[in-house]
Amino acid sequence: MSGPVRTLVAWCPDWPVVAFGRGLDEPVAVVHANRVIAASPEARRHGVARGLRRRVAQSRCAELDVVERDEAREARTFEPVLATLDDITPRVEVTRPGTCALVMRGPSRYFGGDEAVADLVRDRMGEVLDGRTEVRVGIADGPFAAGLAARAAHPVRIVAAGESPAFLAPMSISVLDRPELTDVLVRLGIRSLGSFAALPAADVLARFGNEGRGAHRLAAGLDERPPDARLASPDWSVSAEIDPPADRVDRVAFVARTLADDLHQRLDHDGISCVRIAIEAETEHGETLLRLWRHEGALSAGAIADRVRWQLDGWLNGSAATRPSGGISRVTLLPDEIVPATGRQLGFWGGESEVDERAARVAARLQGQLGADAVKVPERRGGRHPDEQLVLVSASTVELRGRSADLPVDGDEVAPWPGRLPAPSPSRVPAKPHAVELTDAEGAMVTVTGRGLASAPPVTLGIRGRSLPIVGWAGPWPVDERWWDTDEHRRRARFQILTDDGQARLVTLEQGQWWVTALWD
Repeated sequence: MSGPVRTLVAWCPDWPVVAFGRGLDEPVAVVHANRVIAASPEARRHGVARGLRRRVAQSRCAELDVVERDEAREARTFEPVLATLDDITPRVEVTRPGTCALVMRGPSRYFGGDEAVADLVRDRMGEVLDGRTEVRVGIADGPFAAGLAARAAHPVRIVAAGESPAFLAPMSISVLDRPELTDVLVRLGIRSLGSFAALPAADVLARFGNEGRGAHRLAAGLDERPPDARLASPDWSVSAEIDPPADRVDRVAFVARTLADDLHQRLDHDGISCVRIAIEAETEHGETLLRLWRHEGALSAGAIADRVRWQLDGWLNGSAATRPSGGISRVTLLPDEIVPATGRQLGFWGGESEVDERAARVAARLQGQLGADAVKVPERRGGRHPDEQLVLVSASTVELRGRSADLPVDGDEVAPWPGRLPAPSPSRVPAKPHAVELTDAEGAMVTVTGRGLASAPPVTLGIRGRSLPIVGWAGPWPVDERWWDTDEHRRRARFQILTDDGQARLVTLEQGQWWVTALWD
């Protein structure tokens, strides 16, 4: 059995920060799903680390500049950096924006060894980066060990052939980036890759299944999956001609989504999943751009379409020296690395409904006609107020097929939200709150003190020219949010009000005015 492939990994630290054009000497944090995914060195100096909630990060650094992650921008900014490697090898693999890999067999022989290739890659990428961040290069047996070597490089780390197991052995088990598995291993007393690799492979497979087997192979310095001994697979590639040639990314993205759906149907029919995809685009003048994209899991149709858009956005909108001279006339998707599909739970009668398929096709068509952000779907976020717990996100960022609504259930929160209203949750949230009057028995406006005490019990609700007697109420529930941020600081007090017409409302006092912000049916 052949060993892992000799691989070079080039890593640009803090790329999500660099992609926004921010200097690494500024306190900047990039967040996704309300958690920090990247922070500048200046922010880390103040204690801002990956995984922190936005609020905790801001409490550690008052001057912190927080920006939402933009993967399309990261990929578009990284494309000119990748283009400098095309004359070293035509098959540059993108793990994620800011990290790329290439197989060393050909380049090492042509340029005179691993060290020469590493220096060449650093020089080429460094010229484009122009000091915005550094480039760290790692070379080892297999992409996993090479990636860890790049992160340990200052600025180059070359692990000799056959020495990857010894290089990995002292590292923490957490570098596997599989929290559920590593949590169990730590409780069992296995804290290093070497200790994990020493376990019998059969026992690991029996206890942890295929995921454990893949992690065990990585810890031992092998490829995650053993070589496939089957006969050569049929050609699963799909391609489409674009006539007239497209000079806009949205037109190509619509074609790519259709191709990705077609590709997934072919792969699903044969029980195959794709973990690395080759995306090739050709212009009307014969110019071509080929990129390999890898994903930690199986690539969905939506994920493939996103990567086509990222790749071509960076190419079409690049500098005059790198962008093509004509429009895109052909797009090809080629599964470059495949694995057996692990399966997924289908509908009760054996598959997805026709309605689901039709809805997904309509969404893809509207995105192609009106833009990637034209179709939105709900996503659960959590929060203290009803209008914060669900938000609309672009359908292009999620996989629509097989997706549940994932609506919140009372008492079922990922994390506690102090100050959140008690159950049951409101059934309706107006797009715009409307002003009302809440008065006591004397006809005076009900107010709430800084200690959260009401000036008097509410008796009447004045709404749209009507005065409705109040038959039941609860509250007030005060909340003081973001007191450290002068722009987003908010103080509110909330009442649940039941009027004699049978309607229950949530009324909120803010800046001296009462508002109806939600209703119960």
